[in-house]
Amino acid sequence: MKHLVIATIFAAILCAGFALGRPQNSPPSSNSNGSNTAPAGAVDDTRCRSCHKAEFTKLGKTIHASSGCEKCHGSGTEHADAEESAHGDEAKTLLAKKLIFSFRGNSKENSARCLGCHQAERLQQNFAHSEHSAHGVSCNSCHSPHLVNEVRDQSKGEQKSVQARIFQVYAQPDEPQWLRNSLLKSAQPELCYTCHGTIQAKFALPVHHRVAEGLMKCSDCHNTHDSSNHASLISKTSETCVQCHSEKRGPFLHEHPAGKIDGCITCHDPHGSVNRNLLVRREGRELCLQCHIGFHGQAAVPHSKLSFQTSGECVRCHVAIHGSSFDVNFLR
Repeated sequence: MKHLVIATIFAAILCAGFALGRPQNSPPSSNSNGSNTAPAGAVDDTRCRSCHKAEFTKLGKTIHASSGCEKCHGSGTEHADAEESAHGDEAKTLLAKKLIFSFRGNSKENSARCLGCHQAERLQQNFAHSEHSAHGVSCNSCHSPHLVNEVRDQSKGEQKSVQARIFQVYAQPDEPQWLRNSLLKSAQPELCYTCHGTIQAKFALPVHHRVAEGLMKCSDCHNTHDSSNHASLISKTSETCVQCHSEKRGPFLHEHPAGKIDGCITCHDPHGSVNRNLLVRREGRELCLQCHIGFHGQAAVPHSKLSFQTSGECVRCHVAIHGSSFDVNFLR
C-alpha cells in the first residue's frame, strides 16, 4: 500500500511538470518582425494592388512575390480600412499612411524587417554589426524591392568620371539588370560612390583596378554586408587579391614577411595610384627601405654604404619579391 501511494504521488508530480512545460495557446503573431506566421485578419494582397499597382507588379517579378506585402510591411488591415474611409481627405490619408510600416523609420528598424528572413544567409548574417549599419545605412538604402519612385541624390549633379563617359557603365539599371543584381537601386560602382567619394577619386588616377571600366565591381573584393576581415574583404588579407593574381599565391618555401602581416596593401594601393603597379611609393627602392633600414640611416641589407645601388631598383636582383621556393633572399 505504501509503495502504491508513493507511485501515485510521483505520477502526479510528473503530470504537473508536463503541464507547466507545455506551451500555452497564443493568438497568431504579427509578421511585422519578419516571422513566417501570418497576422490575424491579414489583408488580401489584391487590396494592396488597388492603390499600389506599380509596386505590386514589380514585386511579382522578384523572389519576394511568394511572401506577399505584409511579410515586410506588417498587418495592413487598419491601413487599408483607413485609406478607404478617407475618401480623398488629405488629413485622413496622411493618418492612414502612419498605420503601416513604410520603411521610413531609422536604419535599425528598416534593416530588422529584412534581417528577419536574411539573417540566416552567410553573406548577410553580420550586417547588424557592420560598419554600414553603424553609420545609419539600412538594407533599403541600397536595395529596392519595387524599383519605383526611387529618389536619387542629385546634389552632386550628373558628373561622371572620364572612364564612365567612355564606357557608359553607370546607367540607371533597367528591370532585367535590377533583377540580376540583387535588386540594387543603381549599378555598382555608382551606388557605392554615393558615399565613398574618396574611393571614386582613386579610381580616376592613372593606375587603377578596372572598376570604372566595368571589368570589376566593388563586391568582387568587399562583402558589403560586413565580414571579420580588414575593410570587410571577402577573404583574409591577400587571399582576396590572389583570387585574380594567382601567380602570387604560392605556397612559397620563403615568403616575404611583409605580405604575411598586412598583405598586399603593405606595398600596393588597391584602388588607384599615380605610381606603377599601384605602389604606395613612387620609387620601388624607397618602398623597400621603409622596412629594410638599419641604424644611423644605413640600409639593413648586405651592402656597404658606398656600394649600395643608389639609383637602381631592388627588384633588379631580388626578382622573386613576392616569394621564392629556391632562395631565401628572393634572388630567384
